Amino acid sequence: MKILAWILGIIVGIVVLFAVVQTLAAERIEVVELHTVDESGEPVITRLWVMDHEGYQYLRVGADGSGWFSRIQANEQIRVTRGESTKTYRTQTRPDKSEIINELMAEKYTWGDSFFATIFGRDGSIPIELHEVGS
Repeated sequence: MKILAWILGIIVGIVVLFAVVQTLAAERIEVVELHTVDESGEPVITRLWVMDHEGYQYLRVGADGSGWFSRIQANEQIRVTRGESTKTYRTQTRPDKSEIINELMAEKYTWGDSFFATIFGRDGSIPIELHEVGS
């Protein structure tokens, strides 16, 4: 019984440690809030990394997609809160910029980027270029 309790304790400890490392990796450097709506019209806020390059801001999605990416594709415009400012954008996928955006995000987000690349990979990731509406 004691061995089972030890094993269970170790498993719980590993899960908690992983959650802490994941949170630290994701939230310790700049994070923006992406505002989208789901199929039922309910607002959804997703926290994401952002990169500036050649006058544009970029988000990045993995090759297998995600819920937030599907919501972006379903809407002509999205809103992003960066710091205290919320602006409206049109998006454009830019797979041709994948290599440079991956490099820049690795520099900016350091070990956090490496952590997620190890777990999820970076092959086929897609940069999403943000074009401010009304500018």
